[in-house]
Amino acid sequence: MQRMTLEEKIGQMIQLERNVASLDVMKQYFIGSVLSGGGSVPKPNASAADWMEMVNNIQKAALSTRLGIPMIYGIDAVHGNNTAYEATIFPHNVGLGATRDPELIKRIGAATALEVRATGIQYAFSPCIAVCRDPRWGRCYESYSEDHTIVQSMTEMIPGLEGDPPADYKKGIPFIAGKEKVVACAKHFVGDGGTARGIDQSDTVIDAKELFSIHMPAYYDSISKGVATIMISFSSWNGKKMHANRDLITGFLKDILKFEGFVISDYEGIDLLTSPPRQNYTYSVQAGVLAGIDMFMIPDKFLEFIDNLTSLVKSNVIPMTRIDDAVQRTLRMKFVMGLFEDPLADLSLAKHLGSQEHRELAREAVRKSLVLLKNGKGLNSPVLPLPKKAQTILVAGSHADNLGFQCGGWTMEWQGFSGNNQTEGTTILAAIKRTVDPSTQVVFSENPDASFVKDGGFSHAIVVVGETPYAEMHGDSTDLTIAEPGPSTINNVCGSMKCVVVVVSGRPVVMEPYVNQIDALVAAWLPGSEGQGVADVLFGDYGFSGKLARTWFKSVDQLPMNVGDAHYDPLFPFGFGLTTQPTHHA
Repeated sequence: MQRMTLEEKIGQMIQLERNVASLDVMKQYFIGSVLSGGGSVPKPNASAADWMEMVNNIQKAALSTRLGIPMIYGIDAVHGNNTAYEATIFPHNVGLGATRDPELIKRIGAATALEVRATGIQYAFSPCIAVCRDPRWGRCYESYSEDHTIVQSMTEMIPGLEGDPPADYKKGIPFIAGKEKVVACAKHFVGDGGTARGIDQSDTVIDAKELFSIHMPAYYDSISKGVATIMISFSSWNGKKMHANRDLITGFLKDILKFEGFVISDYEGIDLLTSPPRQNYTYSVQAGVLAGIDMFMIPDKFLEFIDNLTSLVKSNVIPMTRIDDAVQRTLRMKFVMGLFEDPLADLSLAKHLGSQEHRELAREAVRKSLVLLKNGKGLNSPVLPLPKKAQTILVAGSHADNLGFQCGGWTMEWQGFSGNNQTEGTTILAAIKRTVDPSTQVVFSENPDASFVKDGGFSHAIVVVGETPYAEMHGDSTDLTIAEPGPSTINNVCGSMKCVVVVVSGRPVVMEPYVNQIDALVAAWLPGSEGQGVADVLFGDYGFSGKLARTWFKSVDQLPMNVGDAHYDPLFPFGFGLTTQPTHHA
């Protein structure tokens, strides 16, 4: 620290998008960190080796500076290393919450760490520990539950990603156990899941008691488990933007909770401190730095940041002690994780990207995340598990044979994708075909009309429908309906024959109008790349065990509605989930 110039210190506070992190920029401005935003890749269908080469080239530029301080590279690995081609895509958090299985979540964290390291990257912006209180929020699928105790238990993702701190480890100090582990990031501090009407990045209007009893507890667990970084939320609390909230960032997080890791902004987070954004960028830089943010995610306009911060320090508006605090935290973490000793990517880790072992783990997570909401029209007439041997079964619906739809947002691209050619995986249709008896004929029709269904002679039908992919504000919804032609497919098929409906969605959606005509209803959430896990349970190789970690509303007029509310009148209550026993088919 004593050897560093102001320019070198400010460089450590910057995180740049990879497409502007040229070798010259890294060297000239002593940049401390680089990121890939959603869909930002070295080249289309990049291999693990392509990623490592890119990260190593950027790293070598950082190492060629006067002090040779290594940079750290971050990526949104929120359900596996979800930007990398052929990575294992795990279920989104909304599904993992339904497993009620923290040990499973920890194993997923460890697998994700290996797949992130397989691309040479050392930092994952995960886990999201938001407590989504309103499913109209477009990020609700990034939340494990509406109940903070479930979210707290799922912070086991952190020791999965970073490794287990030793027993005598001092609480609050970041911990990363070597080069098969990554830096984790608890986000978004704080109250992002509580915004009014679920509008992304808006205002969480609640008293301190509610903020500290619902939205804060998972941060206590994260810090005690050694989380290395915390990301600030775009949202506000009672009208004050979190990116400028010194009381909560410095006063509470750093001074009271004794968090010793570094605090990072969200993507262009300080730009939004003014309306319109960047209207007074000097103010934004000053407010963000003085609030206690240590690293700034500035995808491209970094020169303006450097100029503003330099002049604010030289004119004593920002004290040097604040800069030193930021840089000390960043450097401490780079030392703790061994980045100075091992700055370059380890080529031997490439084999972990999309490995069979990780795909089996993802498949297990899918099985455990499925929630059985209805099984038969009467108590004594269960439909599931389905027989593997049948003459012909109909598989219908927009989501039955669409890998992108079953993965959801934050997959390959920021907003996700449609179809089966952007990465590797098993669709639900392919899984069904693989699971049934060889003599069973599987007929797929995406949106069959009623006469096709009536005349087909099918023994039963599986209808797979749901939401199309979205991320962040693009997913904010006031009606929470499933995408057409989903409703008409349900009506056409379930109106004529025995049907199982599998809903692929990032949250509870409107189902009440259809429930009576559906024989069996399964919430599959956003299962990711391993659709085989759905077929495993539908056909009885494993039983249903998932329990709702979110309330399933009847109508959107009831929202927000969470367990414990006075007006609680759900279609399916929090904690609901029917079970089945595995059947051993002859």
